[in-house]
This record gives sequence, structure tokens and C-alpha cells, in this order.
Amino acid sequence: MARKVVILGAAGRDFHNFNVFFRDNPDYKVVAFTAAQLPNIWGRKYPPELAGKLYPEGIPILPEENLPEIIRREGVDLVVFSYSDVSHQYIMERAAIAQANGADFMLLGPKSTMLKSRKPVIAVTAVRTGAGKSPTSRRVSSILRSKGLKVVVVRHPMPYGDLREQVVQRFESLEDLEKHKTTIEEREDYEPHIKMGNIVYAGVDYEKILRKAEEEADIILWDGGNNDFPFYKPDLWITVADPLRLGHELTYWPGSVNIRSADVVIVSKVDTADRDSIIKLMENIRSVNPRATIIEAAIPYSVMEPDLVAGKRVVVVEDGPTVTHGDMGYGAGYLVARKLGAREIVDPRPYAVGSIKETYMKYQHLREVLPAVGYGAQQMKELEETINRIPADSVILGTPTDLGRYLKLNKPTVHVKYELQEIGRPNLEDIIGRFLEKVGI
Repeated sequence: MARKVVILGAAGRDFHNFNVFFRDNPDYKVVAFTAAQLPNIWGRKYPPELAGKLYPEGIPILPEENLPEIIRREGVDLVVFSYSDVSHQYIMERAAIAQANGADFMLLGPKSTMLKSRKPVIAVTAVRTGAGKSPTSRRVSSILRSKGLKVVVVRHPMPYGDLREQVVQRFESLEDLEKHKTTIEEREDYEPHIKMGNIVYAGVDYEKILRKAEEEADIILWDGGNNDFPFYKPDLWITVADPLRLGHELTYWPGSVNIRSADVVIVSKVDTADRDSIIKLMENIRSVNPRATIIEAAIPYSVMEPDLVAGKRVVVVEDGPTVTHGDMGYGAGYLVARKLGAREIVDPRPYAVGSIKETYMKYQHLREVLPAVGYGAQQMKELEETINRIPADSVILGTPTDLGRYLKLNKPTVHVKYELQEIGRPNLEDIIGRFLEKVGI
């Protein structure tokens, strides 16, 4: 008889693991996905059009908090953990819940889940979300484009809408962001690449996405999400490590896989971290991956309108994942406010509404910054209302994209920009040059 399975997820890795390992496998019957980390992603179904012939009714997506009940009610044999950016302690707590209720526990690794491409693949991953992965991806893309290569970026999934409409998504223009009804989280990751001239693919079925991307790419750039490992087998694997969260490179999953697997490790934020943390981080990297090339890099911040910060009462909006489940209490916006001499950083918590208020209740380490959570139209409206209620002179947007383009705000905004700058040699241009020679480009 087929073993009954529950897949623990957060609308991304879980669907990929199902597609490549369980979908057409008669030895298993997936009775449910569960959802955690993000709001509004449970209560849906993984539709039969994606689930395959073994699942004519589709598969329900249920709250993870109901896991013990689901295991007992469905007679579950196996619980498969399938999301990222969690501590090793967190994972083992879920393993204990599974086993205490009678189920085995599994982690699927790269060998079982990576797809092989016919085109060269460069992957950018991280040890934690918010480590500096996005500016690293942009830097890699810029180097490749300067050599006349067509870069197709494949982003880690963020399928928060109708899954049947998100099987394969292709973004070439900013208008495509509207066509696909993208959320703030998606826009933040796709828009910078689109503005550079890259094609971006994302969606649900990454086998189909890969084959489409191969048709128009010289190089495929895997731009990872959270601290997940790639869905595609990399020919060059770059991992970004964060000295501001020293030790997490060894204690958070699956970033601890990325740090051990990388060909190149970027030690980011050396312009804001203390030197002792940077040195200790490099020691930790060498202790588990002595073959990796280590590159130090700064991520300097700049704004076009410093007068909107200096001497002003400001509200700071930061990248949502970085300051929520990424555990950072601040980001680029906060650093800019301090550097440019804001008169006051207004505490946004008393003005939060709806799901934004709930976010503060869940992530109680947050104090002076507002997380840019926007996983759907309703939450985007609540973020807009929260910002507009805050008594401030201006809004500092420490987010990858200018949220002022999507939200109707009643205050002037200043958007923080940041790019990766390597220090010393070898740098990424050296590494990528040698890689291109190796693969014959």
C-alpha cells in the first residue's frame, strides 16, 4: 500500500518537492500540504491540473498548527519538511511532533530534487534571507550581460494566487507584473532584474519553467529565495553569508547546506559588520567548506533625496522577509535613517492595522521598522493604511523596489538603493570569467 504523506511547506519548496518526487510515484499518497510562515496561503487546494493523474481531486492545503490532528485523522506514515530559513532546533521540533503522533520524518535533499539543465547554471543562494542575495544576483547578472550573454533569471517560487494560472510565468516588462497580478514580495524580486533587461521566470512547475528558460538563455541564473538550495543543479554555486548573524551559517537550514556546497562564498556587509565577526565567519566557512573561494563584499546604501531624511520624523519600511522570519530587527532603511540624521524614527506599531498588527504580534523582535509584507491585495491595502496613519514627515523605503509605485501614500518617500561591491581579488568578475572559459562560452 502507498505510504500516506503530509508535506510541510510555505507555498514554494513544498510544491517543487511534490512535483519532482511524489507526483507520479505510486509508492506514496500525499494527503495534504500544510502552510506556515506566510499569511493567506492555506485554505486552498493544490489543483488536479498540477497534482497529476493520481490526484483527481487535488490536494488540500491546511494550517501547519493542525499537524497532529491531520496525522491521526489520515493515518499519516510520513511527514516531509519542505520550507526554508528555519533553525535546526525548529526542524527537530517538527520532527518530534511528527514522531510523537506516529509518523516518520523526512528531509529531501539536493540529489532528490535538483533538475539538470542543458544550459550552464549559476546559482546564488544564502545562509539566511536578507544576507545580500539580491544585490549579488544583480552583480552576477551585470557581469554576464557585459560579456554579451543573454541572462534568463529563474526565481524561487512565490505562488500566492491561483496556482493554475501560475504554472509558468514569464516577465519581460513591468507591464507583465500587472498582468500576472504580482504581490509586493514578487515585485521586489522581479522588478530589479526586469529593469536590467533580464527575462525572469517563476511559477509552480520548475521542470516546465526550466525547459522554457533554456529556449532563450545563454546562461540561467538561479536567484534563490530565503536560504533555500537551488531547484536546478548549479555549474557554479555562490552562497552569501551574513556577519550580522554570525553562527547562523552553521545552525539554520538549509543555509547550512548552501555554505557546505558553495564554490564561492560572499561575506557580505563588511562595511557595517565589526571585523571580529567577519573574521569568525570566515573561520566558520573554512571549517565546513575549505575548498570554497571566499570574497569579502560591502553593500553601501544611497538615496537620491537625503533632505527627506535629515532632521525629519521618518517611518522606516524594510524588506518583509528579512525582518520577519529572517530575524533581523532592521535593514537598509534603518541604517540610512541613522546615517543621515533623522530627527526621529517613528514607532509604527501603534498604527498597524489588520494583518500588519498580527505580524507585530508574531514577530515581537520588531520595534522601529515596518515590515513590507504584501502577500495579497488585502494585505497591501493594510500596509498602505498603516503607513498613512503614521505621523511622520516622510517614508524611507528600504525595500528592493519602490513601493510608492504600488501604494497610494500620503507622505513623500525616499527609496534606498544598494549594490554589491567586492573588495580585493579574486572578485566575481574573475570567478565568472574562469567559469565561462571552463564551460566553453
